Amino acid sequence: MTEFNQALRRTEMFKSSIMQIEPGWIDYNGHLNMAYYNVLFDRAVDELWLQIGIGPGYLKERNNSTFTAECHVRYVREIHLGDPAQVSVLVVAADQKRIHTYKELRHATEGWLSATSENMSLHMDMTARKVASFPPDILANVRALAEAHAGLERPPVIGRGIAMPAKK
Repeated sequence: MTEFNQALRRTEMFKSSIMQIEPGWIDYNGHLNMAYYNVLFDRAVDELWLQIGIGPGYLKERNNSTFTAECHVRYVREIHLGDPAQVSVLVVAADQKRIHTYKELRHATEGWLSATSENMSLHMDMTARKVASFPPDILANVRALAEAHAGLERPPVIGRGIAMPAKK
């Protein structure tokens, strides 16, 4: 089994490289602006996509990519300038055209949870700019990762909607 395939079969959440909060990302409240949480989540998923084979080279060589169709971010605890951040990614489910992921942004040294993001990504044929099936080799990689993650615990917030609390 190649190193690439072994990485796809790890039965643990994918962990991104450790990232630093950039000064320009801090808002007038003195913490990470909500938009930049998505930057950190996106950078992490880009690292995972490279392992699956759907990074920038995939777009250039095969004219396919992924688009985010839906995103649900939960802000749990403020993260600040100077805090090292790391994102873990769980593949919740996948099929021929979609990948459902759940991500956790944590303080990289202290381990506390700052935010979560749940996303639905669509595989795109960039020539037609339409949703399309993954090619067989890429689908095999996606399925291998989804199968490896299938046995992992599912946080109870996955699939949670957004609504006002029910009146009691």
